[in-house]
Amino acid sequence: MATEPYRTSIVVAADRDVVFDYFTVPEQIVRWMGDYAVLDPRPGGEFTVDINGVPVRGAFLEVDRPRRLTVSWGHAGSERLPPGASTLDVTFTTVGEGTLVSIVHGGLPEPEREQHAAGWEHFLGRLAVAGAGGHAGPDPFAARGRR
Repeated sequence: MATEPYRTSIVVAADRDVVFDYFTVPEQIVRWMGDYAVLDPRPGGEFTVDINGVPVRGAFLEVDRPRRLTVSWGHAGSERLPPGASTLDVTFTTVGEGTLVSIVHGGLPEPEREQHAAGWEHFLGRLAVAGAGGHAGPDPFAARGRR
């Protein structure tokens, strides 16, 4: 049974066009989240990201550059959260000289909601560093084998 959508946000010190690319360009997304990505940012296009051994699979549902994107999200081989079982909605809002990135991840069953909440907090912190032009460094979750 799905829980209430998980919601969070972070401000990234970069223009929203730059930050948008961190969700739609394979070389950019793996700078802060994942080890491998195939992304085709158009409605119906492929959304594939391997995150520390977790194969996230889905499709882009809505792409409104640089304001918003929506993707279906799930894990290949999972019965609890199969590909496309949940929906990730990301909005990009200019705030001062940065971008407010707001995440709404719906359709997550327990305990996936709790695990994804921890993951989003971790990875959005890495996005803030990478998006501002820094290097997020090796992912400590990868070293621990967590998702």
